Amino acid sequence: MELIKFLPARAVLATVSAIVSMAIGGQLRADWPQWRGPNRDDISAETGLLQSWPEGGPRRVWLFKNCGVGYSGPAIVKNRLYIMGARDGQELLLAIDAAKGTELWASPIGDMLENNWGDGPRGTPTVDGDFVYAIGGQGNLVCIHAADGKLAWKKSFVDDLGGKTPMWGFAESPYVHGDVVVCTPGGDQGALAGLNKKTGDILWRTNEIDSGAHYASIVAARRSYGPECVQLLPDQLIGFNPETGEVHWSEGWPGQVAVVPTPITRGDFVYATTGYGVGCKLFKIGDDRSVNTVFENKVMKNHHGGVILVGDHLYGYSDDQGWMCQEFLTGKRLWREERDEAEKEAGESLGKGAIAYAHGRLYCLGEDDGQVVLIEASPKGWKEHGRFTLAPQTTLRKPSGRIWTHPVICDGRLYLRDQDMLFCYDVSAPRGSANDAGGD
Repeated sequence: MELIKFLPARAVLATVSAIVSMAIGGQLRADWPQWRGPNRDDISAETGLLQSWPEGGPRRVWLFKNCGVGYSGPAIVKNRLYIMGARDGQELLLAIDAAKGTELWASPIGDMLENNWGDGPRGTPTVDGDFVYAIGGQGNLVCIHAADGKLAWKKSFVDDLGGKTPMWGFAESPYVHGDVVVCTPGGDQGALAGLNKKTGDILWRTNEIDSGAHYASIVAARRSYGPECVQLLPDQLIGFNPETGEVHWSEGWPGQVAVVPTPITRGDFVYATTGYGVGCKLFKIGDDRSVNTVFENKVMKNHHGGVILVGDHLYGYSDDQGWMCQEFLTGKRLWREERDEAEKEAGESLGKGAIAYAHGRLYCLGEDDGQVVLIEASPKGWKEHGRFTLAPQTTLRKPSGRIWTHPVICDGRLYLRDQDMLFCYDVSAPRGSANDAGGD
């Protein structure tokens, strides 16, 4: 539970509400109801996990081979997993038994997005009570009954909300705040929209901001002046009220080509980073809604694998730099993974990829070859505690595509996806074992 002290108050509540059981021996299990987990930060509050892996990696529990094509990640609640994929030209929301890896139902979303970097949906579903919300690659936002997959309502970002499909498809994961589904259709009717989660009726639009949609997802922030969400658009970073759409503040962002990573919020601070040479910035938001830049540099240039804040340190992959640790309040680089040429030729260096955190460890996934590496979440340096390579790998990946779905740790299991293949590994440690010790 040491991790709780690093979380803002809004995150503590979400973390506690996500707990589904506390087992003897201090093992904590939590749901993963949306993109990047309960607090949209790729941090699992679980404990009782393996602190090192055996040779060849953790034990595989099951392999589901019919996810269809796409990069959607899993949302997991009460032993049921929800994920999107495309089969036979149709995008689908799938429900899978997380214990057995068997399909429960498949609900259509719309026609399949076709793209040279990979067809199908990109975002992660959001589970809220009895409903699941999901956005397909062509911008079809659906609300579906979790029990049986029946459609409650559907809205098109393009036809109903005036948006335009971005080059690589809509990749946002919908955010639910109270009775409002918040999303980013983009366009001159308003970059952001709030919809009634029960009916799909439009409640508000940010008419004064008409940026096009890119690929980042919305995250919540804690503010003295009331509820706030933060979104990173191609040309600006904004804070707004998710209940009314009122824009609290806006700061220009020099986005290039594709703006992807979800921003990070902690207290009064907002951190954002993008690739293509842009870099990173830390802002402090005042009680008067003023925006002050704390630092700006090119230490972290994260393309799309995500950055994680653990304590006062950021971890992730920076273009042209590699895997690294950055100090949150100063922007200083503390370490990066450095290997000699012989190690690189031997394939031991981990290339660009995605990251997740649980129980003192970072789970790093290489997008090119499917290597998965377990390292310490420490500002002292890169220290490995096991690695394996995802196998088998899909035959459906397009030549320009990679393994881009983020790792998910939920209920003592690690979930990884490679297009049609969804893998489930047991990463729980036997209670009271030496491998269960340590970690935050």
